[in-house]
Amino acid sequence: MGPVEMSVPRVTVVSAPACHFCDAAEQTLAEVALEFAIEVVPVAFDSPEGRRLVAEHRPALSPLVLLDGAYFGSGRLSRRKLVRELARLGAARRAEPGAASIGARRG
Repeated sequence: MGPVEMSVPRVTVVSAPACHFCDAAEQTLAEVALEFAIEVVPVAFDSPEGRRLVAEHRPALSPLVLLDGAYFGSGRLSRRKLVRELARLGAARRAEPGAASIGARRG
């Protein structure tokens, strides 16, 4: 039997323009990605996929956040809740701080 391959949790973020919770979620996910191996998938609110996800999950606030395709939350993203859930799922922890890279960084 070969080595066990762990799947990397996918965090989908459906963001709206001019949304301060969306900006904060992006920052939170960048920080969490330094600790855990995660795949962050940004989706624009007004894209076909974004409209489909919003119609399906009907979030009260933006951003809509999905974890492996399942509703995780909307509005202000709780770092503590996300870290707790990633640990519960057995997500791989990064060996070295700063080993992650997601999306474009703001300067």
